[in-house]
Amino acid sequence: MTLPPFLVDRGCWAAAACGALLPLSFEPFGLFWLAPFLVAGLFLLWDRQSPRAAAGRGFAFGLAAFIAGTYWLYISIYEFGGAPIWLAVILTAAVAVAMGLFFAGAGWCAARFAASSLPLNVFLIWPAAWLLFEWLRGWVLTGFPWLSLGYGQIDGPLAVWAPLAGVYGVSLVTAVTAGCVVALFHTAGAYRQRAFAVLGALALATGLLYLPAWTQTEGEAQQVALVQGSISQDRKWLPRQRLPTLELYRELTVSAADARLVVWPEVAVPAMQHMVQPYLEDLAALVRSRDQQLLLGILSFDFDREQYYNSLLAIGPDAGVYHKRHLVPFGEFFPVPSFVRRWMRMMSLPYQDAARGARDQAPLRSHGTELSPSICYEDAFGAEQRDFLPRAGMLVNVSNDAWFGDSIAPHQHLQIARMRALETGRPMLRATNTGITALINYRGEIVAAAPQFETTVVTGLVQPRAGATPFVRFGNAPVIALSLAVLGVAWLVSRGRA
Repeated sequence: MTLPPFLVDRGCWAAAACGALLPLSFEPFGLFWLAPFLVAGLFLLWDRQSPRAAAGRGFAFGLAAFIAGTYWLYISIYEFGGAPIWLAVILTAAVAVAMGLFFAGAGWCAARFAASSLPLNVFLIWPAAWLLFEWLRGWVLTGFPWLSLGYGQIDGPLAVWAPLAGVYGVSLVTAVTAGCVVALFHTAGAYRQRAFAVLGALALATGLLYLPAWTQTEGEAQQVALVQGSISQDRKWLPRQRLPTLELYRELTVSAADARLVVWPEVAVPAMQHMVQPYLEDLAALVRSRDQQLLLGILSFDFDREQYYNSLLAIGPDAGVYHKRHLVPFGEFFPVPSFVRRWMRMMSLPYQDAARGARDQAPLRSHGTELSPSICYEDAFGAEQRDFLPRAGMLVNVSNDAWFGDSIAPHQHLQIARMRALETGRPMLRATNTGITALINYRGEIVAAAPQFETTVVTGLVQPRAGATPFVRFGNAPVIALSLAVLGVAWLVSRGRA
């Protein structure tokens, strides 16, 4: 039997080794400096290859990166989702394969549109191909932007590009840096001098980006309290656990008497809203008596449509509600035929779709400050956060990373939340069930954080901010247009050469 070419290509195995190491550049490992070298390794493996061979090596890189970097999907599907082990393995592998196809597309473009000059490839064409397919991965089939290259740079010097061009701009600069690594170690003479020139220009531009203050303070600072209940996922929905959970969150809120804004995690209340109405009314009376604003995660039910929402309910002087807009495939909605849905029901697996919240929802408020809300991994979609900006003075994310146990996922998710704060020049209030609950300032720095798996309250003084970073004004359009322009010119040149 003849094996597929990518299984016998040593370059594919080398690309897979580079991809498997890529998660080390993200949290909790934090080796941000490693990413340019690993991408440089992939670029070298693309050099002078056919489009098919380069696609195979790109696929191997992406497959290995997502097997190593998102293995925690198996934990959520099998250990907490209750799926059979074989189904959990298949779904986890399917995500890695699907993500690998985007890297294959980048490799194909890199070889198909390659110039005869290596510097043109590593400085322009290949970073543009990388960026384009990373962006496509963030929205095609609802998107899965995890492990976008820029997130790993949140603690590195290149992070300052985020307010200007967003996480994809950081990814692009990181890929160009990888190209410089290739040119420095794989060329000589004039080519190496060009690499030094490009690196010098990047260093100068990066240094200058430390100077602008894209946003400014507005209004009074607010004392906030982020409640981390630390209810394990396997106990959360047990009927006997409901009353202790409700009492715990109330007690933790009572203890935060000085806070003007209190935030609970995603679905902190383990019941539908209409089932705990007396409890919510008691909470409303409590926070109004103290002039507090309370945001709590809960499931709400629309009796007219017979649909439920994953919601963030605002109780206090500024009442309101936000319904989650970007749902999780196979977690909150199931794009499967009806017979598969019936089988899921018989297997006691989740099978009912949640409803999507409207795109144009009103922002939540706290004592005159508008808030930009997001639930769970909605904060991974930076362009969607712009819907509430620049009016909103603070970002709020509620999540439940208990689904992923003691894995690397909560640490990666915290990096994503930090990037949203840096992109928008806004503080981020992040409340999670089991961690990592954190106060993040407008520079993406962690001001205070809770230990994982501990019941606690994170408190701090948060200053709302006004103004718009270039990313808030223009979104991802500039970097995507730049990448498309580079690839378009490369395509025209390749046609002329042919």
